[in-house]
Amino acid sequence: MSIVTFISNLIIPILIFYVIGYGLISKVDIFDAFINGAKDGFKVVINILPTLIGLMMAIGLLRASGVMEVCGNILSPYMEHLHFPAELVPLSLIKMFSSSAATGLLTDIYKNFGTDSKIGFMASLLMCCSETIFYTISVYFMATGDKEHKPITGMRWMLAGALICTFAGMAACVVIVEFLKIS
Repeated sequence: MSIVTFISNLIIPILIFYVIGYGLISKVDIFDAFINGAKDGFKVVINILPTLIGLMMAIGLLRASGVMEVCGNILSPYMEHLHFPAELVPLSLIKMFSSSAATGLLTDIYKNFGTDSKIGFMASLLMCCSETIFYTISVYFMATGDKEHKPITGMRWMLAGALICTFAGMAACVVIVEFLKIS
């Protein structure tokens, strides 16, 4: 295990020296390349900021209004039949929109059920096996949009694929917990 720790402590310094060395050998002005990359990064942040603010506001409204709990209560009988705890339905729905809001729900689950419980373990797996698909898709399409504001096509296929992967992650959580017989 000490070799893994040793290697992990060296990865970032080695990567930094590699980039600097490669830039020097290639005769690239490293500082100007860094500044141009930072400028491009700020442009992307400025372009996607309205989308981020809208998503965060929507998540805050959904959590405060109790809509997520109502959805959880409606879906819970069906999810219990699939061995998916009803307490994790709001977490799985929120995770599709906001990872930080899902982390807040995860903390609440840990406080109520404990980290070593079946629900706590499944919640941890769910956080690892899922992605903030709506946030990621909106940021991606805002960042890659063209200057003439033409609509970007293909979003429905990306959304369908992301939803399939999210449900596969939820199924994987159930299968892993059932296989490990965690109680």
